[in-house]
Amino acid sequence: MDSKTTVKHKIKKYIIEHLITTEYARFKDLRPPRVETNAFTYHLNGLVAQGFVEKSARGYSLGPSGLRYLHAQAQQTAPGVMVMALVQNSDGDVLLERRTSHPHMNSWALPFRPVLGEDASLQAAADRMIRAALGVEGANCAHAGDCYVRVVCKGEVLTSSLVHLYSFNTDIIETTEDLVWARPHKLDQYVLYPATAEIIARGFFRDPYFFEEFTAEWPMRGADEPTHQ
Repeated sequence: MDSKTTVKHKIKKYIIEHLITTEYARFKDLRPPRVETNAFTYHLNGLVAQGFVEKSARGYSLGPSGLRYLHAQAQQTAPGVMVMALVQNSDGDVLLERRTSHPHMNSWALPFRPVLGEDASLQAAADRMIRAALGVEGANCAHAGDCYVRVVCKGEVLTSSLVHLYSFNTDIIETTEDLVWARPHKLDQYVLYPATAEIIARGFFRDPYFFEEFTAEWPMRGADEPTHQ
């Protein structure tokens, strides 16, 4: 992990960890308990200067360096290999899941999870993910293809992952606040996770197998840009 993605001080780590599940936070919400305001302000301003945190009219949020830091931390405990599900119902809708933590918080993606070292195979990883994340047993999912997804933020690589795509059809998944059925021709109504639209389009070809590489730009959303609710 290089100096651009290194955070050592406990106050700085506290601030970043608080912002992982918060899109925007107020100054007072980020201050650790029993830490003097001057010390907290010093470290917060340092994070802003380094690009780990950004300040806007809506509050403080993770900046590009902060998002890369999270990715680097995750790489220490889990491989950069994912299983992803392209799920459709009988109406042809596609299942989207809201990302509830950074990076890409509040964007919508095909459901995906990391492959774990304990998974006996990619198929086992996909079955586990579909069972745990979607509550579907015996989905009979099929390996549709692989994608290499590289996300760039402000000219620097934010994340890179090898994604193994699995597909199946079902009508039993109920929508929630974080799971929705979306019409494929209305995906532009959603703030999508990088490369999601491209992966869906490629998956619709129903080839026996495919491999694609995608490089996507992840813009830091402005204060007035809407997200689908």
